[in-house]
Amino acid sequence: MKAVLFDIDGTLITTGGAGAVAWRLAFQELYGIPADIGAFSDAGMTDPVVGRATFTNAVGHVPTDAELDEVMEARLRYLPQAVAESDGYCVLPGVPTLLRSLSDAGRLLGLTTGGVEPAARIKLGRGGLNEYFAFGGYGSDSPDRTELTRRAVERAAAIDGNGLRPSDCLVVGDTPLDIAAAHGAGAVAVGVATGHYGVEELRACGADYVVASLEDGLPL
Repeated sequence: MKAVLFDIDGTLITTGGAGAVAWRLAFQELYGIPADIGAFSDAGMTDPVVGRATFTNAVGHVPTDAELDEVMEARLRYLPQAVAESDGYCVLPGVPTLLRSLSDAGRLLGLTTGGVEPAARIKLGRGGLNEYFAFGGYGSDSPDRTELTRRAVERAAAIDGNGLRPSDCLVVGDTPLDIAAAHGAGAVAVGVATGHYGVEELRACGADYVVASLEDGLPL
């Protein structure tokens, strides 16, 4: 495996609900509605899909592109403070040790996250993890998880410059959507049971490998 691409929420960190707080404040500011994204979204969905679904259900109509952009921009304004003040924020077990080991071994490390890139960087920043990731695929690349994973693989290949193939990449995530996206991009899917789904659930959705946490290492 030449490259390892990581999801963020539930895989590398948990924000303790900071993302939901930022969305709620954004909708409160713009529409006077403290919208709860948890009522309209599932783990692993991309930010544009979460924003559109929450807007449609909470505000009562499908947002225009301009309306969705406005909500997402407001959410980004609130996110740094929400992350900084979250009592539940933590870097998940084994993550710092694993990232240092992979980096020292010369693996390419990237992200495959449904969050837009600025949100991803804000979330990783508190845990001191941004330094490990020079590239990735983000919700700002595409609302489709498979497509953004393809973008991350393409960027890994461009950095590698030695014919890296999708099958040379591990995609590590904690949801069935991460697993499906990895396979859709032609990569190897590793499920990690530190989010909403257990080991057996991740196996059942087709993960090539499953680990209980990143303390267990990866199948390199």
